[in-house]
Amino acid sequence: MQADIGLIGLAVMGQNLVLNMNDHGYVVCVYNRTTSKVDAFLNNEAKGTQVIGAHSIQELCAKLKRPRRVMLMVKAGTAVDEFIEQILPYLEQGDIIIDGGNSLFTDSARRTQYLESKGFLFVGSGVSGGEEGARTGPSIMPGGSPAAWEHVKPIFQAISAKVENNVPCCDWVGETGSGHYVKMVHNGIEYGDMQLICEAYHLMRDLLGMTADEMSAVFADWNKRELDSYLIEITRDILAFKDTDGKPLVDKILDAAGQKGTGKWTIESACDNGMPVTLIAEAVFARCVSSLKNERTNAAKILKGPSTAFTGDKKAFIDDIRQALYASKIVSYAQGYMLLRAAAKEQNWHLNYGGIALMWRGGCIIRSGFLGKIKEAFDKDVNLQNLLLDSFFVGEIEKAQAAWRRVIAQGVLCGIPMPTFTTALSFFDGYRRDSLPANLLQAQRDYFGAHTYERIDKPRGEFSHTNWTGRGGNVSSTTYNV
Repeated sequence: MQADIGLIGLAVMGQNLVLNMNDHGYVVCVYNRTTSKVDAFLNNEAKGTQVIGAHSIQELCAKLKRPRRVMLMVKAGTAVDEFIEQILPYLEQGDIIIDGGNSLFTDSARRTQYLESKGFLFVGSGVSGGEEGARTGPSIMPGGSPAAWEHVKPIFQAISAKVENNVPCCDWVGETGSGHYVKMVHNGIEYGDMQLICEAYHLMRDLLGMTADEMSAVFADWNKRELDSYLIEITRDILAFKDTDGKPLVDKILDAAGQKGTGKWTIESACDNGMPVTLIAEAVFARCVSSLKNERTNAAKILKGPSTAFTGDKKAFIDDIRQALYASKIVSYAQGYMLLRAAAKEQNWHLNYGGIALMWRGGCIIRSGFLGKIKEAFDKDVNLQNLLLDSFFVGEIEKAQAAWRRVIAQGVLCGIPMPTFTTALSFFDGYRRDSLPANLLQAQRDYFGAHTYERIDKPRGEFSHTNWTGRGGNVSSTTYNV
């Protein structure tokens, strides 16, 4: 029996994708570098299925229908390149290699070009949803060689999550590394969403003195409203979960967070593209601060701040926190889409922004009802410059703004760190202003480095230099942008 697709890499994500494909009627041939894993998988998790095994890459490729489709679910980096080189001798022109790991988008762009130059096709696909999503329906974000899409589309759309009217959370993203780029931005937004929720939790726990059960009830209520999402849902469940002694498990978990790098990649790309993706950056740095556990423990004994006593209306303040979380979330997604638009222009990708929101609507970690509103915004205006300018989001920010400001003011006065709440509001206040103090900054740069500046009474693109001290002469430096 020939297989519809081959999959290499039988860690949890790989195994669950294979079982998902099998559930949808596709025959999958599997291989793993440690071949004993193949036999163990066939004799346990895949027992009674159509899944077939291979004990070498040559055997796997021989068992595949043409054009061959080989999907890699291995660690990002050199392992992907090594497997590609091992697979190539057993492929024919037009065969397809798919990387479903968390690869850096520049690697996917390079691999697309490399494989196309040899007559093969490449797909770099983001896959989000964790173990459960892989098994029951993930969000899948494929990009790379456009000619490959028709050959992987039936499988990918069959196994992906579905939203209203059975629409799959999978569609073609675009050329070269765009699939993994969109997944990278998804992960960056995920960092932001998680940190925003943690700040709401921190305010309720330390400022309002609420118990884990009380907070779980709040998140349960929020999950029925505009904040309805997977991350709010699991936060509700985490806060309600008890350890073996009947006490909240969350209270026993060390407050030092880890990260795997995709959030960092997002802010590096934001800097490369000159996009102010401040909220994701603060979310990444918040994890860095949390990792300084020993330093923070020592600092807590030395550095003093204000009292965290709260004397206002507790119920009203909880609702203010909800609105602050919602407004900050809108800013986070607006920044993420700013970055997608900038990268698409730089890389010459043709991205469907509403389609991306739909892909994130189900299956993935950031899935939420909120994303439907983003799709609607781009359906109304495919050239929408910024989500903050869409009429729906203008209205939502306007309704939440006073509460947002109250929460931040109260948190600051009481010494509660809120890096993502505060940077979201700072960005909003900066973006909505016609005039910022960068005129003084440009004067400073010209003063000490002759970097020049533009004048408001001259056309854009015309640069001036001033001899501020009378000693510097009139030679100016080359101009450059952020």
